[in-house]
Amino acid sequence: MVKAGEADAGGRIDAYLAVALGISRSAVARAIQEGRVRVNGAIPEKKYAVRCGDEVEYTEKEPELSEAVAQNIPLDIVFEDSDIIVINKPKGMVVHPAAGNPDGTLVNALLYHCGESLSGVGGVLRPGIVHRIDKDTSGLLVCAKNDFAHTVLSESLQVHGIVREYHALALGGFRETKGRIDLPIGRHPQDRKKMAVITGGKDAITDYEVLESFQSESGKISYLKLNLKTGRTHQIRVHSSYLGHPLLGDEVYGGGGSRFEKRHKSLLSGQTLHARALTLTHPRTGEIMHFECELPDYFKRLLEILRANSQ
Repeated sequence: MVKAGEADAGGRIDAYLAVALGISRSAVARAIQEGRVRVNGAIPEKKYAVRCGDEVEYTEKEPELSEAVAQNIPLDIVFEDSDIIVINKPKGMVVHPAAGNPDGTLVNALLYHCGESLSGVGGVLRPGIVHRIDKDTSGLLVCAKNDFAHTVLSESLQVHGIVREYHALALGGFRETKGRIDLPIGRHPQDRKKMAVITGGKDAITDYEVLESFQSESGKISYLKLNLKTGRTHQIRVHSSYLGHPLLGDEVYGGGGSRFEKRHKSLLSGQTLHARALTLTHPRTGEIMHFECELPDYFKRLLEILRANSQ
């Protein structure tokens, strides 16, 4: 979403969006023709003249992908029954097929392991997927093995009935050992591959607690426990970065450049973020279930180094 200012008024919509988004006018023209551009909620004419205050929304075209296929990829299964399967996803694995990652994903592995016993609510590219975590985020997520379980879990997720606890390492020190970050998140106005804290974005709430604070050659580094109250794309990474505390290794949102990160680059590949615990209500039995998994080895090693250097 971008908002036109006084300087933009009078210009054609295709020219305005091409500059605002850094794409070609022909790409904008195609998007308008396909109904992927909206001005104040309505599809504009190709020659529409932009007005000051116009809210312009551009939606990227979804890549055309074929149905996901089963692949024999090992899974770290924490729990499984006839309704749900809880997976400890490794760092570097994409959750479902998308542009640039047509296979080798968690979905491909689930199709091999579960066969046809996965919910179809998410479609042919996201069977069983109730919620996601980023490629370079490791840890727990629950998948549904039938449509009933998927529907119940999705509804529970909407009303914050699934508790997701993350652990992370972030640059800098926090004044308060506990706090809540309540800042709206939406698509970045200049870089469509990123998210950002923006006015008019969707509500996003993250609770945090500082577990440990370390002094390194780059200054303070904080070991955090975080709980998501909402589930926006890149939420923890965006909130942390906005507050001036990007996650270690997260080059997309401002991490990766400190002396500590450069010195220990072999241990860092993307953000240092792990979905440590998951609490949910079983969709069929109503039982409250709690799952935990250990920190990955690279994360443990970083903590060892920080603790040793801070003594």
